[in-house]
Amino acid sequence: MYADGCEPAAAISPPRASLKEYLAIARFDHATKHVFILPGVIVAYALREPPLDHAAGAIAVGFLSAVAIASANYVLNEWLDREFDAFHPTKRTRSAVLSSLSPHLVYLQYFLFASVGLLLATTVGTSFFYTSVIFLISGLTYNVKPLRSKDLPYLDVISESVNNPIRLTLGWTMIDHAALPPSSLLLGYWAAGAFLMGAKRLSEYRDITSSGNVDLLQRYRRSFRFYTAENLTVSCFLYAMMAAFFIAVFLTKYRLEYILALPFLAILFASYLWLSLLKNSIAQRPERMFRSRRLMASLILAVMAIFILSFVDLPWLYDLSAPSFKPVDMQ
Repeated sequence: MYADGCEPAAAISPPRASLKEYLAIARFDHATKHVFILPGVIVAYALREPPLDHAAGAIAVGFLSAVAIASANYVLNEWLDREFDAFHPTKRTRSAVLSSLSPHLVYLQYFLFASVGLLLATTVGTSFFYTSVIFLISGLTYNVKPLRSKDLPYLDVISESVNNPIRLTLGWTMIDHAALPPSSLLLGYWAAGAFLMGAKRLSEYRDITSSGNVDLLQRYRRSFRFYTAENLTVSCFLYAMMAAFFIAVFLTKYRLEYILALPFLAILFASYLWLSLLKNSIAQRPERMFRSRRLMASLILAVMAIFILSFVDLPWLYDLSAPSFKPVDMQ
């Protein structure tokens, strides 16, 4: 039983699902996560300066494609996790837990979202289409046995956060079909996503274990059998340091002006970590991150800095970055 005396939702015979419940498992409210596509669009234009003929249409269709494929992944996630989510204090209210879903309709729903997403992707470009296929495969790897990476400690965070560089590449390939993003940027974005997911795990661990529900936490997600508050906190710092390193490599290699955005990115990381340490933090529900004024202020400052520095040249930075050694007067 939970500390509030409630049994897991799975212990109650659920009613048959309505159309509303089937639509709910597609998690359209999570579309806000696609904000991580925008930096790919901005940086691709700043570095590659591709022709913008029909760019607005490609971006609009690309976003719809990404939302459809993400919804396909969410449908699979909620269906395959329904028995485990019943042991989570907030996820036990999900439609897949409280309603009796038809497996045939669920898999039909998955197929329709995946098909629509890939069909739209073909109209954007070849590189965008292949990236969309990888986006779909990532959902299978994360949720489906025999791998089901979400059950493996640390690999659960690393495999879930791969959606970050995928979204970045989707944004990039919406307007630049001739090249892919630099590897340093992809790795930095991946590590940044791992930091966000690690902070989410840390917040869940702190909240649920503080109520004495360690057993239920481990029944909800097997990876939590190996986690502690200490190793989750250390992993967050590791992911943040790796993200800062790869992002700094990208900044200095491709556009030195971006280095001035690094302090704003550091503030954004710190704001998110601070949020994850609060009780009932929105870090556990990233789709609601826009409700935090502090986090939104940090995000807006970081995005504005990247946007401005994408188009403002600062030649004096190159002089400062050149190696310089002051000679020693031996007399």
